[in-house]
Amino acid sequence: MQTKKLALTGAAALCALALVAPPAQAGPPAKTVTVTVMGTSDLHANVLNWDYFKDGAYTDSQGNAVGLAKVSSLVNRIRAERGADRTLLFDSGDTIQGTPLAYYYAKVEPITETGRTHPMAKAMNAIGYDAVTLGNHEFNYGLPLLATWIKQMKAPVLGANAVRDRTGLPAYQPFVIKTMKVKGDKPIKVGVLGLTNPGVAIWDKANVEGRLRFTDLVDTARKWVPVIRGLGADVVVVTAHAGDSGLSSYGGDLPVENASAMVAEQVPGIDAVLFGHAHNEVAQRFVTNKATGEQVLLTEPSKWGQRLSVLDFQLAKQRGRWTVTGKSATTLNTNTVAEDPKIVRLLKPQHDTTIGYVNKVVAQSAQELPATESPYKDTPILDYIQHVQVETVKKALPDNTLPVLSIAAPFSRSAVFPAGDIRVRDVAGLYVYDNALLAVKLTGAQIKDYLEYSAKYFNQLAPGAPVDPATLTNANNTPDYNYDQLSGVSYDIDVAKPAGQRIADLSYEGAPLPADKEFVVAINNYRQSGGGGFPHVTTAPVLYNAQVEIRQALIEYATAQGTIDPADFAASNWKLTRDGQPLF
Repeated sequence: MQTKKLALTGAAALCALALVAPPAQAGPPAKTVTVTVMGTSDLHANVLNWDYFKDGAYTDSQGNAVGLAKVSSLVNRIRAERGADRTLLFDSGDTIQGTPLAYYYAKVEPITETGRTHPMAKAMNAIGYDAVTLGNHEFNYGLPLLATWIKQMKAPVLGANAVRDRTGLPAYQPFVIKTMKVKGDKPIKVGVLGLTNPGVAIWDKANVEGRLRFTDLVDTARKWVPVIRGLGADVVVVTAHAGDSGLSSYGGDLPVENASAMVAEQVPGIDAVLFGHAHNEVAQRFVTNKATGEQVLLTEPSKWGQRLSVLDFQLAKQRGRWTVTGKSATTLNTNTVAEDPKIVRLLKPQHDTTIGYVNKVVAQSAQELPATESPYKDTPILDYIQHVQVETVKKALPDNTLPVLSIAAPFSRSAVFPAGDIRVRDVAGLYVYDNALLAVKLTGAQIKDYLEYSAKYFNQLAPGAPVDPATLTNANNTPDYNYDQLSGVSYDIDVAKPAGQRIADLSYEGAPLPADKEFVVAINNYRQSGGGGFPHVTTAPVLYNAQVEIRQALIEYATAQGTIDPADFAASNWKLTRDGQPLF
């Protein structure tokens, strides 16, 4: 708004001068060129508009579509409208993880062994990406698979703040400069700096510890932006796999997780930031750089290929150099176009292979087991996860004499085990993350602390207030996956009490839980490494870590048993209360 006011004031002043002064000799108008940057982020291996968990076309309540085939149609349209020589296409990370398609080519038929091209490399190469930045989920399947995917990509894969642990040297390409020819004039150079998320050090500790470090986004941008400018970049875009809130989901030991706006605000010389990680849609946001007063453009294109960010930069020739004189951004909805048939055809073999895999029957369920109420009720379908985790740890620790407990969270409210055939996709839909199983040793006092921390997930319920599940959960935007439930002990969560004072009647085998009693607790690697900031688990002794993937353990257990019957594992051991009275 301030810019517009200044422009109006300047125009008024010029009009006043025109009344009293003779017209000045008009010089030749400055040559102007518009450059368009298109951007995606958080694709999470969505290539086609398909939901592998439901075995059908993707749908949601907002009418969104997903996938690179849809993105490709929008990209083709923009290139046709603006001119392919005036457009670039970037991505801000989380590319090779997130669907059964990605899982299949990482774990079932890994590209590191078969030599086949990863479906995301195949699609992105066909669409013609100009640069792709590493997201934190790129590290989920280990560095060898990541390296293989990078080799298969035609576009450079960037990550300036992922450095070698010993030397501090960049482990991946920090930036790239793209040159765009201008007929009859000097070319325009667009520099793009890629920044990934420091949380990788926590979330994929097992894959990166001792090998990679992840430096602060602001410090890294301060180092590289002058280099990019010094190499003649006329436009500098940062592609950052980091949200714009300035907040972190972890403690202060690591650099800020969601630092995109901080980069724009604190580092001179940046024209725009294409960011991701938060899965939000931010069509256009301006941040004022503190050093220069310049307006830096930010945009985030939602997730899964639901949106395409389109950034337009107007450049004019000033003193022999191209200078950005205007910029704007918008997001386009991929539900407005059909899938690009070229991408559909190209990916059909791998897509069909994945469909065959996820529809494989692994067991029979004695009854329908939905996860709808799992965030606020003890449900049999989550008890199944707990049961398999406990049995897996017990089998792996035959000499253990301590009681084995288990922790699980409600990852998906839409998951369901139907009565009858249970398929791979049903299990994958319940356990949507590629987590590995560990076991740690905790005391009764530590377990109490852990449960109190988890119970902050609930909003405080006033006396007499109606019980509405829609407003009961997700206090302070805590996601469902950060609400842990514990099996093997009994407890109540009194939501009338403030957070930190909610756990009541915590008991083991019918007696109050002793503070000093030790337990083995089955837990996933994300939580054990610090994801969610839960107390005690990062420093607790690790008793089991065989890198068994929990989803695969669920599938293999179901296959071995042949049936899934709640009578074999369901145990109602926790409930919500208000002033001691059950809510449900």
